[in-house]
Amino acid sequence: MEEENVTSSPSTPVQRLRHRRRSNEVVLDGDKVNASPLLVNDRNKYKSFMVRTYSTLWMIGGFVLVVYMGHLYITAMVVVIQIFMAKELFNLLRKAPEDKCLPGIKQLNWHFFFTAMLFVYGRILSQRLANTVTADQFLYRLVSGLIKYHMAICYFLYIIGFMWFILTLKKKMYKYQFGQYAWTHMILIVVFTQSSFTVANIFEGIFWFLLPASLIIINDIFAYIFGFFFGRTPLIKLSPKKTWEGFIGASVTTIISAFILANIMGRFPWLTCPRQDLSTGWLQCDADPLFKPEPFLLPAWIPNWFPWKEMTVLPVQWHALCLGLFASIIAPFGGFFASGFKRAFKIKDFGDSIPGHGGITDRMDCQMVMAVFAYIYLQSFIVSQSISVDKILDQILTNLTFEEQQALFMKLGQLLKDKLT
Repeated sequence: MEEENVTSSPSTPVQRLRHRRRSNEVVLDGDKVNASPLLVNDRNKYKSFMVRTYSTLWMIGGFVLVVYMGHLYITAMVVVIQIFMAKELFNLLRKAPEDKCLPGIKQLNWHFFFTAMLFVYGRILSQRLANTVTADQFLYRLVSGLIKYHMAICYFLYIIGFMWFILTLKKKMYKYQFGQYAWTHMILIVVFTQSSFTVANIFEGIFWFLLPASLIIINDIFAYIFGFFFGRTPLIKLSPKKTWEGFIGASVTTIISAFILANIMGRFPWLTCPRQDLSTGWLQCDADPLFKPEPFLLPAWIPNWFPWKEMTVLPVQWHALCLGLFASIIAPFGGFFASGFKRAFKIKDFGDSIPGHGGITDRMDCQMVMAVFAYIYLQSFIVSQSISVDKILDQILTNLTFEEQQALFMKLGQLLKDKLT
């Protein structure tokens, strides 16, 4: 009788809290996720599917527009994404009572963030910035000076933040403050490591940014679709909603898409030409051998009824298969890592900025892994590491003053004159 009274009587706040906590644990456990029929039979899942679809279409449309606008705008998009990711990650370990006692802690976090941004982008874009202002002597000297002392400027900005942190330490708050300090630096490593590779890929040619990013988007979309309609077998306990059916279906789709997309994208100089400055003009260049069509004879085991015996491919398509394989098999582990990370903090999503998807960080987990691989693959197997005239000129323009360049020009002219005589 007492149990019936307890059940029927209004629950106290503590009881309600405990009840919610128990139900969350069941969901996170993922033991009974596949005990029910397909997710498609749940009406709520249809609603979630539609919301997610609308958000995806808007994101893809905005992404295509930014890519069309060019290298500088894509870089700006990466910066905006970084800021949102940092905001979401900063908020994970923040506690309102402690923050009230430490009024400058948020500003200190962002001070370290923008110092790291200045350091990373300064190193990546310094030569291109110098190439952009070469025509204006005053701007060129100003930029050359900033580039020369760039590392010192960033170091002193960091030291200012370090001293700021030490001077704001408060008794009984040490553990929280040092935890925030360590957390901030971990965020900087996670966010700026991948973004530096992303921006480097952009200026090597939009192709090397767009193809890997598109493959992750395709893999994510088709993993959701195949899992939604056919998912029955759980893939990994860290992410109970992911299934083998979704994983395999998305892998096959991603690899096929890589081969096809590489052929389409590789035919546009706007996407394949590297950008050597920070201008926004239209790009034209001589096609790299990777992007020149070549005939390919189909294997003998192809059935006789197949209409084609030969096809035209771009050499870059074979490299695209490697990118597609990585995007479909290895990159999803970035998502599994993020799932485990969210479980550790007992949260569903990093944020709520994208309806149906969560936060920006929720969409960037696999992209971070893919961007690093794309850069390493590009530099290791595709880009020539030999010294070229353009590389030497970049070093001269970046590291020598105008007077030193004139002296070099005179000495080089004299050496050439002596060789000819």
